[in-house]
Amino acid sequence: MDLFSPVQLGDLELANRVVMAPLTRMRSGAAGVPGDLVVEHYAQRAGLGLIITEGTYPSHESRSYPGQPGIVTDDQAAGWSRVAEAVHARGGKVFMQVMHGGRVSHTAITGTERIVAPSAIAVPGEAHTPEGKQPYPVPHALTTEEAVAVKAEFVAAARRAVDAGLDGVELHAANGYLLHEFLGVDSNTRTDVYGGSPQARARFVVEVATEVAAEIGAARTGIRISPQHGVQGIQEPDASDVEATYGALVDAIAPLGLAYLSVLHREPAGALVQDLRRRFGGTFMVNTGFATPTEREEAVSYVADDLADVVAVGRAVIANPDLVERWVGGYPENAPDASTFYGAGPKGYTDYPTLAGA
Repeated sequence: MDLFSPVQLGDLELANRVVMAPLTRMRSGAAGVPGDLVVEHYAQRAGLGLIITEGTYPSHESRSYPGQPGIVTDDQAAGWSRVAEAVHARGGKVFMQVMHGGRVSHTAITGTERIVAPSAIAVPGEAHTPEGKQPYPVPHALTTEEAVAVKAEFVAAARRAVDAGLDGVELHAANGYLLHEFLGVDSNTRTDVYGGSPQARARFVVEVATEVAAEIGAARTGIRISPQHGVQGIQEPDASDVEATYGALVDAIAPLGLAYLSVLHREPAGALVQDLRRRFGGTFMVNTGFATPTEREEAVSYVADDLADVVAVGRAVIANPDLVERWVGGYPENAPDASTFYGAGPKGYTDYPTLAGA
């Protein structure tokens, strides 16, 4: 297989196997509405085989960051419709990452009365709020009935996303946010149907995936996981528990026929990741995550060595809107400016030079 060859993902044929990883960029203002700047940012990157948007909140209570976009209000949906139209006009494909922040937030960010999680265990560290850094609060532990209501928020958000014209959604079950919090043994101490054994801790994520796929179609539904990533208070220290938990999750979602499974892990060739690929049996995406930026030869090898069908790339896509063109032709790349990753304005967002503009 070749990184630059077409591939089937759900009902879509992607022009290449380079995917824009979901990247928090915080450019959607206090109202969480994607505006002109966000539209331009994603349209610039339509040459990627698939764009996965930044994490987008499905309810006000689930917002994690100032400037994060939502898919709750009509204005937010209209903003995302403009993004989809712009990407499609340039021949691209785009999935929305639906992200419930869970305990990784603060009421100063959400504007709600509480922060929720599977269990009343706070994240270590401080949240970056509009009022400055503040300790993460102890979250409200969702009751079983409240957890069912949160599932409905994911389903409604997925419906709004595809109705707005996006090609599908990715469920964010990674990086310490709500769905990952249900999976993690150190963040989930529940004793109901959603806690205890590896199978029980995986149940909530399985049910969310099942219900979203039933609402918008499995071919429009992907999911992202990050076993052993060790971020935002979820360490997953027991390798055997990790294998059992994620094995149970993937075994349960495999029959759904989802568009893809995305695994963020520092060792894509390792036994855990490749076992999950075998269990899933469908289109498989890898991402090495935050440890080191994914470089061209690395991405090429993942596909050529049959370790993955597609590769999600983050920092190189931030700095190079025309990354595929650069990688195909072996052209030099722009270096990303980390000081502009988060915040407002076009600097480091829409002003990186392209080959065509050189």
